[in-house]
Amino acid sequence: MLCNTNLTSSVTEEKGLDQHLGTEGGVLSYRDALHWTMREALQRHDSVVIMGQGADDHKGIFGSTIGLAEEFGFDRVMDTPLAEEGMTGIAIGAALNGLYPIQTHIRADFSLLAMNQIINLAAKYKYMFGGRFDVPMLIRMIVGRSWGQGAQHSQSLQSLFAHIPGLKVVMPSSSQTILHTYPKIIADYRGPVISFEHRLMYDLNFHVEPVTPNYGDDPFGSYLVRQGDDVTIVATSIMVLEAMRAADHLAKVSGIQSEIIDLHCVSNPDWNLVMQSVEKTGRLIVADTSWKEYGVCAEVCRVVAERNPGCLKKPVVTLAMQPAPCPTAKSLEDLFYPDLRQFVHAIATLVLGSEEHGIQLPDTQSMADVYKRFKGPF
Repeated sequence: MLCNTNLTSSVTEEKGLDQHLGTEGGVLSYRDALHWTMREALQRHDSVVIMGQGADDHKGIFGSTIGLAEEFGFDRVMDTPLAEEGMTGIAIGAALNGLYPIQTHIRADFSLLAMNQIINLAAKYKYMFGGRFDVPMLIRMIVGRSWGQGAQHSQSLQSLFAHIPGLKVVMPSSSQTILHTYPKIIADYRGPVISFEHRLMYDLNFHVEPVTPNYGDDPFGSYLVRQGDDVTIVATSIMVLEAMRAADHLAKVSGIQSEIIDLHCVSNPDWNLVMQSVEKTGRLIVADTSWKEYGVCAEVCRVVAERNPGCLKKPVVTLAMQPAPCPTAKSLEDLFYPDLRQFVHAIATLVLGSEEHGIQLPDTQSMADVYKRFKGPF
């Protein structure tokens, strides 16, 4: 799945993604997958409009919309003022009148200024009016640590939105999941979708399969990304990649085999897939990009406890951010997020039943050093 952390050049639009990938698939960065899906949406659907701070500038929302305003017009790819609630209201009105808005918040935190529009209108409109109106729209939110983002620019708010009926919440963990999710949502789903994209993954290269006409199966599904018999790891977003790194390390040094499930759609996970795995392994670790309390970690534990708590051989282990606002200093930020060493230690302790497990642990290294080296605030 993950190939390396080198930058790729943008996909050559003239020859198309299928030719770029070939019949056997190929390598595509997270950023290029986003750019291709945005361009493809504009090309295939006249109703699509893209809006967001910096959508039409030379950086194009971290590269995901570069050149699209010049190609499709500034009336379809547009910059927005610092007025999140007002612009979200405009997007909802556009959706009610036949357009498909794709709105982007370059920090998920900024969506807090539009909560009334998202929660009280977009999520409830179809219900309040007896199904007469649809609000088809995609709201992209960018999350994750980088360069001293601090308390107000680092929050991962998926649990907050997943709590609201009427909102679908996805967290693509690879280029492949972007290609399987965004086109299908834009073409077929008639409600509001919120997608959380992790900043540390934008520069990552992934091996992807050729794009098929139906763009994969259910865009709101969950994925079994690694099979194993010793422990189940349920993860979201970049924690899926961290789980894969931890699982590969443990398989190499100890023979412990971890089964990994990418929850992907945190509002509507495939609970049958989760339960089948937990009932097989008897051990569960949940790894999320946000806080443990009242979040994805808590929800997974709730479902297991309600459906079959007796399948657990040991108590559930959870990995997430520390229960505090995110610090700005990198040295403190590194302590705020779990690292690979903690992940491996947690798995080994759960499987072997003791913190004195004797398994070789990897060196401590923060995710920001592994996936992307930031030199400034953007």
